[in-house]
Amino acid sequence: MIHRQMGRQVASSTTVGSLQTGQGQENEKEVRRNGMTQTAKKSLYALGLQQPRFAYFNGEVRPWEEATLHVSCEAVNRGLNVFEGLKGYWQAGGVEFGIVELRRHYDRLSRSARLLHIPVPVSYEEFRDACSKIVRALYEPGKDMWIRATLFVVEGHWGESTVADLVLTAYHQAKDAPAPVAVGVSTWQRSSDISLSPRIKSSTNYQVARLARIEGKKRGFSEMILLNQQGRVAEATGACVLLVRDGCVITPPASEGRLESITLEIVRKICHSLAIPFIERPVDRTELHIADEIRLVGTLAELAPVTRVDEYELPPTSPLTDLIAETFWDAVRGVTPHPAVELTFV
Repeated sequence: MIHRQMGRQVASSTTVGSLQTGQGQENEKEVRRNGMTQTAKKSLYALGLQQPRFAYFNGEVRPWEEATLHVSCEAVNRGLNVFEGLKGYWQAGGVEFGIVELRRHYDRLSRSARLLHIPVPVSYEEFRDACSKIVRALYEPGKDMWIRATLFVVEGHWGESTVADLVLTAYHQAKDAPAPVAVGVSTWQRSSDISLSPRIKSSTNYQVARLARIEGKKRGFSEMILLNQQGRVAEATGACVLLVRDGCVITPPASEGRLESITLEIVRKICHSLAIPFIERPVDRTELHIADEIRLVGTLAELAPVTRVDEYELPPTSPLTDLIAETFWDAVRGVTPHPAVELTFV
């Protein structure tokens, strides 16, 4: 037997609703935001080397050490799994804890599993209850949480008699805004839809991301952008790429090789509410070098600002994406709810 160390993360070295009027209301809103330390900065994907006390495994919350896989199962032999990363935030006031877009994460997990012919052993209601159990077992005041939900294939052989188990691990994260990051463009490429589709969120799809980050480390970057096989922008190793040109927010469509991002869909709806043009279209590599603003967008990255791509410095201010990011954080923390964000309270 081997311990399931799948959730351990290494910290990278680089992550409008209605406007209130009146000085008192503005001060109250600012106090609540500062109380959640949005003025501080956390590094991109910052989770650190954590070993939580518990994991959800085989239908129950159990001690971390009991979460094991047999060395002969397909999850080990062939890396056969699909997963989701979910984010939970303490709400304004510090009493309620909300998980963002729980239903949509379950649906995407199910789609990934379907494409890899992995049976989903739990209903949405069972998934929701399992997430609530692991969060309640581990959450701490003053810290947000990132939950990794993984379906591991524990029985079967080459698609026959396949059995999967839902495993949940959860990690604490500081309630800071993500720090600005410099990124490089990798020589490694995102696979095409007829190789291993990028819309399948599987650990095997992140092997190229691992190679790109190793490359980036040698070049002084902790995050890298992957191109597709046509030489256009696909996504970063752990997030989607959002850029601004001439007042328009632009991102590559999923058909260019990015994940079908839940956070990016939230951003699209926020842009619509703010009357900011949002366009999905192919993005050339050189557009990264001349963009007005760039953000890395994802559940763990949130909306991390990019300061440099390769040797090209970006403008020092990012007014458009700053407004989008402020609206996003106010929504996920319950300061100013937004219809783009659905929260499930634990």
